[in-house]
Amino acid sequence: MPRDANAGGDIFGGWTLSQMDLADGGLAAEQAQGRVATVAIEAMRFLRPISVGDEVSCYCSLVKTGDTSVVVKVETWARGRGLGKEPQKVTEGVFTFVALDEGGHPRNVVGDDDG
Repeated sequence: MPRDANAGGDIFGGWTLSQMDLADGGLAAEQAQGRVATVAIEAMRFLRPISVGDEVSCYCSLVKTGDTSVVVKVETWARGRGLGKEPQKVTEGVFTFVALDEGGHPRNVVGDDDG
């Protein structure tokens, strides 16, 4: 939307980052079987701008599961308006999440209290 853009008509990187965090947070929560919080973002690269009106898609893949953490790679692709436009990768990053218990403290991702 225009409110998410700078004066040049390009979408703010922060908006894109928040969409990526929402997308990969779902995968991380599923992998951790519960609540997670983002603790690090590594290797974030913006390859080209996103314009107002572009269709944006985020694709996530599991990189690694640790004792209390989940690492997810996310690629963001955008397709301009109009028939026949091919999507282009616009950014990618690696996000690290920590699994949290009900009190907000780190917990084991798998086998929590299972032995």
